[in-house]
Formats: sequence, structure tokens, C-alpha cells
Amino acid sequence: MTTQTGDLTVAFRRFSTDTETAARVLSRALARGGDFADLFFERRETGLISLDQQRVEDVERAIHLGVGVRVLAGDATGYAYTEDLSTDGLYRAADTAAAIARGGGAHEAVAAETVATPSLYPIERSTFDAAALDKLALLRRADEAARAYDARVTRVTVTLVESVKDILIVTSDGRVVTDHQPMLRFTVGVVAEEGSARQSANEGGGGRVGLEYFDAHSPEDAGREAARIATTMLHAAEAPAGQLPVVLGAGDSGILLHEAIGHGLEADFNRKKTSNYSGRVGERVASELCTIVDDGTIPSSRGSINVDDEGNLPSRNVLIEDGILRGYLHDHLSRQHFGLDPSGNGRRQDYQHVPLPRMTNTYMLAGPHDPEEIIASVERGIYARSFSGGQVNISNGDFVFSVTEGYLIEGGRITAPVKGVNLIGNGPDCLGRVTMCGTDFELSDGRWTCGKDGQSVPVGVGIPTVKISSMTVGGSRT
Repeated sequence: MTTQTGDLTVAFRRFSTDTETAARVLSRALARGGDFADLFFERRETGLISLDQQRVEDVERAIHLGVGVRVLAGDATGYAYTEDLSTDGLYRAADTAAAIARGGGAHEAVAAETVATPSLYPIERSTFDAAALDKLALLRRADEAARAYDARVTRVTVTLVESVKDILIVTSDGRVVTDHQPMLRFTVGVVAEEGSARQSANEGGGGRVGLEYFDAHSPEDAGREAARIATTMLHAAEAPAGQLPVVLGAGDSGILLHEAIGHGLEADFNRKKTSNYSGRVGERVASELCTIVDDGTIPSSRGSINVDDEGNLPSRNVLIEDGILRGYLHDHLSRQHFGLDPSGNGRRQDYQHVPLPRMTNTYMLAGPHDPEEIIASVERGIYARSFSGGQVNISNGDFVFSVTEGYLIEGGRITAPVKGVNLIGNGPDCLGRVTMCGTDFELSDGRWTCGKDGQSVPVGVGIPTVKISSMTVGGSRT
């Protein structure tokens, strides 16, 4: 892994400031007695091109620029942001954030030193450097492939979303760090119709990549896969209901892991004792087949970061090891509370938001079982290949997830597609029912975005083929 320190001169110039001004702003933020302060400068450029029914539907380009000032006093947080990057504008934001801390002695900011970061997402060909017509050609290729796949495909939409974010973080405990964060997401949406039946599907991916992404992931493949799913599910039978074994397919099924278990391991919930994992470090919370990791260091993955939004380096954090809870994901507040080193999980949507403990790439490690052996072990059950998302109650771990591509397993074989599949369960209970874990670990292609407290951040998920011995399947027939 290579490391980088970034060009701080360029970074400070980008935000029309310098190290001396940043130090003065931090000292002002701490003047009323705060314990810690940081500045989060951000310049984000975004672009979008969408094709709907072979016509260019939308073309967007925008630039966002601002800074957030945070002051911590004990467990309390004061926060303010501004688009005014003048010294006076920074001072006003610092004064507003400092209002949370009243009384106590003023703290001085420590002289900042540059933090070297990894270089996890080098870009060969930036999408922003490419001509719009070249990017539009990628969309047309996906559209044509989807339409050619099956005559029942009646509608195709294709979207390319691109962004590049430059951040500069200066902290009162003496860190200054910068990062250049690219992102690409390519999505093909297909509607298939036959008679009165109608089915939609989406496919695509991306990550912290440039146009080189399409060398290994052709637009045609994405178009054909979206069409395959839509036409396969077009006449799917209604799902059975009841307690059934469920096999989670490798890759995208990791979103269930992310939502049903991952959020409960974010340390703000555990600091406040509102998670069902609170106070359980060292206890068994899952089957011994389950080792779950959050890793922000996977090259070019959607959830990876060279530095978190508090200026800390990313880590590979083992959360559950052989079924035993080993720890949580931390931001500055929670790591101070628990007396731990940073885990690299302080993340925020943008300069207008405070950082929170958030996941990066969360996944379950591969196990000892052949995927075909797992399917063969099920006499009657459900094979869940992909999900549209779900809901989870952090306090008790109860969840509901909707399956977008699911199949019956009958006599140890995957058979007919089924629709209307909802998986209902409880995170810890579900992990305890894992009886087989495949050798075929797969990280989902970059498509997932995680929401929490009104903030959205890009994440990665992954899982091998996994058998859960029994889950409540919500369907329409028994």
C-alpha cells in the first residue's frame, strides 16, 4: 500500500486559507472552554447524465464548497457551517460552535502536523476529464444491450453519477490531512412487460474508480443483467410464508448484514446503551461460523476512505470473531468515552453535518462450505439473491427486508423464481442460526448508500453464500 501526504499548499489555497488562520479559528472555537475542535473544509463537484427511453433525460453539474466547525465539550457537540470562507466567516462559525462550551478554562490548539494517508483509490482516467459524448456513449451501449436481450423489455433508463470531493481537516490536537475522493456509480433500470404482468429491475455498480471501471465491467453486461432479472421475475410465483430455511446469495446479500447487525455495532448507540449489543463485548452473539469485519482499506471500493472525516486513518476492524463480539465502530466521542484508539469510522455526509460512527465496507468472512453443498442441504426453502433494502430496530435488532430476486429451493435445487418475499427476523437471533458458510465470499459491486440520522454515506457490503436454518418468510401462500 502506498502512502500520500497530499499537497497541503494546494489544499489550503483551494479553500482560501492557510495554517495560521486555521490555528486562530481553532483557538477561537476553544475560547469558551471546549475540549476539542476541528475544521472540515470540503469542495465537492458532482455530475449526472441520464438516458430514459433512448433520450437524454437529465444532465447536471454542480459545485459545493464550505466548511464545518465542530467543538466538543464533554459529550456535548457544538456545530456550525458556512459557505463564507473569509476569515470573518470562519470566526463567526467558530463562535457559533463554541457556544456549547460555557465556563472552564480555554484550551489552545496544538501546532498541526501533516498526517500521511494511504492511497487506496488511484484513478487512471477521471470521468470529469472525459467528453460528455463519450460518457453518453456508455449509456447508449447499456440501453441497446438491455433492449436486445428480450422483446419484453419495454423501458430502459441508464444513469451515470460522478463526483469528486476534496477535503481538508485541521484538528485542535495537532493533525492536518487532505484527501481527494472520487466516486462513480452506473445504474441500468429495466421494465419488462407481458400481458398484464410488469416487473422492474436494476443493475450496475461502481466505486472509487474512473472510466477504467468499464474495462472490466462493460455497460452491455449491466444492461443484459438488468434485463435478465426483470424478465426472470416477470411471472414469478407468490412467495410462500412461514418458518423456512433461507440461503443468502454471495455479494449483495451483505446488505442484510449491514442493516440488521452493522448499525447495532456503531458505538454511538452503545455509548448511549440503546443497542442490543451494548455491554456485550466478549460475549457470544453469533454462530461460531460468523466473523464480521468492517474494513475501510479495500482498494477502490465504494466504502473505502484514505482518511475518515475526523482525520483518522481507516482500519480493518474485526467486530465479531468466530461468533464472539470483539468491539464497535467509533468516532471521536465514542472512542474517548470507551478509552480506545480511533477505529477510522467517524464519517459525515458533507461539511453541513457532524461526523458519526459509520460503517465503511462491512462483510462476513468466507467459511468452509461449498456453495452447492449449502443449496443441496435445503429440502424446501428460499434462496435470496438480492435485496432492495429494509428496516431495522437498533434497540432490539428486529428487521424486515424485501427480496428483489428470490427463488424457491426444492429438494436441494434452486427452482422457480418467487416474488413478494419479505425476510423477518432479529439480528443476533439470525446470526445464531447460521449453520453453513460458503467459500465464495463476494464484495458487492459499488452501489450501496447508507442512511443514518438524516445523513447518507457510500458503503460497501459483502458476504459468502450463507445458510440460516430458519427465518420468518413473509409471503402470500403457505
